[in-house]
Amino acid sequence: MEKLIITCALTGAEVTKEQNPAVPYTVEEMALSAYEAYQAGASVIHVHARTDDGKPTHTYERFKAIVEAIQMRCPDVIIQLTTGGAIGMSRDERLTPIQLNPEMATLDCGTLNFGGDDIFVNTENDIIYMGQFLENNSVYKEIECFEKGHVDTVLRLVKKGLLHGPLHFSFVLGVNGGMSGEVRDFLFMKDSIPNDATYSVAGIGRYEFLLAEQAIIQGGHVRVGLEDNLYVEKGVLASSNAQLVSKVVEMAKRYNREIATPDEARQILKMKR
Repeated sequence: MEKLIITCALTGAEVTKEQNPAVPYTVEEMALSAYEAYQAGASVIHVHARTDDGKPTHTYERFKAIVEAIQMRCPDVIIQLTTGGAIGMSRDERLTPIQLNPEMATLDCGTLNFGGDDIFVNTENDIIYMGQFLENNSVYKEIECFEKGHVDTVLRLVKKGLLHGPLHFSFVLGVNGGMSGEVRDFLFMKDSIPNDATYSVAGIGRYEFLLAEQAIIQGGHVRVGLEDNLYVEKGVLASSNAQLVSKVVEMAKRYNREIATPDEARQILKMKR
């Protein structure tokens, strides 16, 4: 079985220090949290930007400061920037971080009802525009799918020649408006992608370690981090992103899955560097 690629999602745009004091906001906090997660076994660091007081931001300057600070501490780690942006942003605004020429970035592949009046819009034209922008700038895309229809959209666009491989999916399960994080849902998603595609699983909240274990067993890859889940076990707040990564490393040992280094992750994902 392939070595296990662990992605650490540092902070996201929603969680706060009031919910868990370990959530990083500042550039230094982000860099230290990334380094600790890398030391624990993460080969990919998923980055959102926050201001020092915790507000989500999508400015070039803030992303640049965070990326440079992470690279100073762990220069070989794969930095994966978000293009999710915020509700109401234009496509080009969401692509702002790509000015930094990252190795990897996310591509959200479907619209979600987040709750209330909040709708995370990703039209087919959004997906084509942003996906082709990433491809034209040699940025490896992680294809974020929150339900089965998102996978079908991607495969249809690939068949039309509008998106191209290599295809690396991220199943983000347990989000409002998407599929739940039950094992049956993960297996349905896994069995819906081409045999030559790779995938990672991000279980939200209580689904994080349930789905991490399933991905380890099935030969997939795993995303954990404070963006997705604030607890290391029921009722116990995680002390750091590194603690969440370490729990996956220990889980992988039980199934004899070795942990991939960043360079090994690049080979598994067929990334160009």
